Amino acid sequence: MGREAICKCDWAGTVAEVKALLESGEIILRGGIRRRVPLNELQGVKVLSDRLCFSAGHEQVQLFLGATAAGKWASAILAPPVGLARKLGITNKTVVRTIGSIDDDSLKSALAEAARISSGDADLIVAYVDTPASLHATLQEAKAQLLKAVPIWMVYAKGPGHSLSESAIRALLRGNGMMDTKVASVSAKLTALRFCLRKSAY
Repeated sequence: MGREAICKCDWAGTVAEVKALLESGEIILRGGIRRRVPLNELQGVKVLSDRLCFSAGHEQVQLFLGATAAGKWASAILAPPVGLARKLGITNKTVVRTIGSIDDDSLKSALAEAARISSGDADLIVAYVDTPASLHATLQEAKAQLLKAVPIWMVYAKGPGHSLSESAIRALLRGNGMMDTKVASVSAKLTALRFCLRKSAY
């Protein structure tokens, strides 16, 4: 969803200014109140005047977003969840090339919606990388297609403590003329960054 706002938050009577982020699967609050709440745990989502109101567990929450933004946030939260295939841009007409070990069930299900999986020419590349070495190898393996502006999703482990970080992925690909254009949560353990060749490099 990718919405964010600096606003006042009333969380069960504690009031502070926060940076609120509405992501595809959760609301994140930073600043005076720090929370992460999965969207499927929010109850009673509604708009009252200029506030987005909901309950998280037994606690009542109000985000003072302004009437227009509160309405948009409520609509986004209450909308049916977008499937992973759609997030990745995979349809029944998409030819996908995969690189690396695709073991995640959510990712397998999304790839099953593609027209076909190809080891050659494709409309989209989905690559699993878990080490700096596998990232470099993937970049070389996909180089010919990347130079034709075929987008690539780099799928990697979420969170700290892994041998490959988001910053390392961005640094290497940006250094090779690519630009990250989207992010998608794949599963509880995996996330993904989408890269395309910069237009100036065409």
